[in-house]
This record gives sequence, C-alpha cells and structure tokens, in this order.
Amino acid sequence: MLSEERHQAIVSAIRRAGAVTVAELSSRLDVSEATIRRDLDLLAGEGALRRVRGGATDVRGSVRPEPDLRSFADVASSATAAKQAIAARACTLVEDGAVIALDIGTTVAAMCPLLMGRSLTVVTASLAVVRSLASAPNIDIVILGGLLRPNYDSMVGTLTETALSQLRVDLAFLGTAGVRADGAVLDSTPSEVPTKRGLLDVAASSFLLADHEKFPGSGFLEVAPLPRFAGLITDRSPLPIDITLPEGEGVEVLLP
Repeated sequence: MLSEERHQAIVSAIRRAGAVTVAELSSRLDVSEATIRRDLDLLAGEGALRRVRGGATDVRGSVRPEPDLRSFADVASSATAAKQAIAARACTLVEDGAVIALDIGTTVAAMCPLLMGRSLTVVTASLAVVRSLASAPNIDIVILGGLLRPNYDSMVGTLTETALSQLRVDLAFLGTAGVRADGAVLDSTPSEVPTKRGLLDVAASSFLLADHEKFPGSGFLEVAPLPRFAGLITDRSPLPIDITLPEGEGVEVLLP
C-alpha cells in the first residue's frame, strides 16, 4: 500500500470510529507501529486528525456518539454488586456539608441513591448524576456546562473545563476504563480526559473507584498516575494484576 493510500485509510478509519489506537491501525494496515506513529504525526501536522497519546482522534470533534460504546443507561442497568459495594464505601468518606465532585461513570453514579438524604454540594458534568440527585432536599447541584456527549449523558469541552477550573472541592470521585500495571489510570474517550484531569486539579483529595475488572481493563489515554489519588476504592485485594509504582510513591487501597 502506498503511503498516500495508507494516509487516506487512516483518516477514514478515524472519521468512522472517532478515535483509533496505533496498535489497531498497525494491525489493520499491516505495517509497523513506528510507521503508523510517523503517519499520525504527519497527518496531525496537516490538520487531518488530532494526535493523542497512543493514537489519534477525529479533528472535527470527539464528542459525537462512539458506535462501539454502550450508552450510559445500558451500562448502568447492568451495574454489578461490586460497583454497588464500592459506591457504598466511597460514601462513607463524605461528611455532611462537604463539597464533592462526581465524575461520569456507573460506579460513581451508584453513589447517588446513598447520598439522597445528605446535606452536600455536588459538582458534576454528568446529567445522570443531576437527574438522580435533583429531588434531594438538601443537596445543591453545580452543573458544569459544555457540549453534550449524548450517548453517555455528560458535558465536555472547553466550557466544561473552564467552569471546573473556577471551583474548589473537598473530595472528587472518579471512574476509569482501566489501570495498567505501571499505575497509569486510563480512559478511552478523548473528550472526557481533560475533565477528569480538571477534577484532580480542583480537589483537595481524589479517590478512584474501580472494580476488579478494571485491572487492567481498557483505555489508551492516560489520565494520571495512580499516586495522584488519595485512595483507590476497589472490591478485591490483592488486585488481579501486580501494580508497580515508582519508589517512594503509593496509594491507599480501600475495600468495602
């Protein structure tokens, strides 16, 4: 395949899927990953795509529905007992009067029914969280505006990030697509990553909620190293994979 044909195939694949990894393109086009990286760098320089860690996304926007992802409602309806237990443990960290931030994701959203009777301020970009807590009598909800990502009921983009940067919260609770053995916390949606990083920046303490299936889970975009979190709330110890963190760094593991 000529380089020009390969470049056209790469752009077409990204426009269909919204985002692709280097490994996927290498396998699909039968060339080395080094070649794909050079192609992506060249195409990014021409404005044909947006280069991200481990792959590339559609330059026209990364908030359209991803065809390979289930909707939030589909995932939430299959929430496991493990996710429910993790959510319950996370709620024990929340004191009345606190300002907390709730990320998108079904494990974090599972906290909402347990918070209904509390007196709190909740900051979120998740419309699922908003709907769950809207009738709570003593909860003030701060909704982060932005561009709607319809299939996952979340707000994303520059407006979301700007609004978040003006806030400070006591606790932030984040979900993840996966955690690698080197402690990298991952996500699979480019438009969500800046919001997750923003939550870490504005929170006095942050906690990662992840059941055993998230080790290693999936994802190709690094949100942050695991030691950025005050604690990891999970359902199983020891973890399914051995995580090796840099010397002198660690994270507290909290179990239900």
